[in-house]
Amino acid sequence: MSTNSTDPDPGPVTHVVLVKAGRTKIRYPAVLLGDDGTHLTLRAPWAGEGVRDFGFVRFEPGDVFTEHYWRDRWYAVKEVRTASGALKGWYCDITRPAVTDGATLTVEDLDLDLWRSADGTDVRVLDEDEFEASGLTSRDPEAAAQARTALTTLTALAHTRTFADLIARRAVPRLPVEG
Repeated sequence: MSTNSTDPDPGPVTHVVLVKAGRTKIRYPAVLLGDDGTHLTLRAPWAGEGVRDFGFVRFEPGDVFTEHYWRDRWYAVKEVRTASGALKGWYCDITRPAVTDGATLTVEDLDLDLWRSADGTDVRVLDEDEFEASGLTSRDPEAAAQARTALTTLTALAHTRTFADLIARRAVPRLPVEG
């Protein structure tokens, strides 16, 4: 998607690193749109290989993700649009709070995900089986509890008509962060 004249000037290129089970799952470049010290907004093209068809949504070359990360929250919210700008929906990852080091933003994926369609009629929790199989509940019960709380909060918000506005205004409720 090309940046239109109402968008802020793009910032520097940074790299997003998604870690899962102690290993880098994916690393991709993104343009930093904003960082207020707590909330970071980045824009990146679909970084996957080819098309990923989930059945309820397809991520494909040309799709553009506007990604929201927080240093004090246990999730990331990614607005997904086609190359022409049509909104597909929001893909939410339950993660540990984002960590930045120079031009690198790193998040640890905790296996739980949420999808909300553009019109809000399809809200679905994804990968609960992966979360259970990960062993996080026994290995780090506090992190598992934070993940469940984040998922519960995002699920409730995803069922509201104001979800997109809350994300755009960064008004998503703050969840407590443990140590």
